[in-house]
Amino acid sequence: MTRRRNITVATVLALPLAAVALAGCGGSNSASGSPSPPKTSGGQPATVGIVNTGLGKILVNSKGRTLYLFQKDSGPKSTCLGACAANWPPLLATGKLTIGNGANASLVGTSMRTDGKTQVTYNGHPVYLFSGDNKAGDTNGEGINAFGANWYALSSAGTRVSSSNSGGSGYGYG
Repeated sequence: MTRRRNITVATVLALPLAAVALAGCGGSNSASGSPSPPKTSGGQPATVGIVNTGLGKILVNSKGRTLYLFQKDSGPKSTCLGACAANWPPLLATGKLTIGNGANASLVGTSMRTDGKTQVTYNGHPVYLFSGDNKAGDTNGEGINAFGANWYALSSAGTRVSSSNSGGSGYGYG
C-alpha cells in the first residue's frame, strides 16, 4: 500500500519553526539510535552513502541526513526552485564527490541548477534534504506530497523506497 500525505505550503514553511520550538522542550541531544554518517574506504566523510533506517537502506549525505527524490523531476534537471528549494534544499556539490558505505559510485553524478550551482544526483535523480528532518536518521519527508509531486527517500539502488520495506510509520529512525 502506498502512503501519501498532502501538505500545504504553509505547513511546510511552519515545520522549521515547530522544530525549533520542540528543540527547546527538553530531551536529549544524544546521537544514540542515529545512524553514523557515511565514510569513504579511507575513513573520510563521504558526500553520499547508505545507512540502515526504519525505511530500510537509504541514501544519506555526509552528516547522515536522508536524501530524497522529487517525482516532479524527470531526468537529472531539478524542478525544485524558490520556496520548494528552501524547504527541500538540494544537495550541492562542493568539490570532489566522495562515495561511502554501500553507495554505488557509478550512480553518483551532478547536474547544473538554474542558479548556476551544481547539484548532486543519484541514479539520474537530483537529490534533496528535507527541512523537517532535524538529525541523522530522520525520514520525515518520506511520502509527502508538496510542490506538485511526491517526495521519497532513495534506496541503495537509487530508486524510491518502496512501502514494502518501510516496516513502520516512516517517521524518524527505527
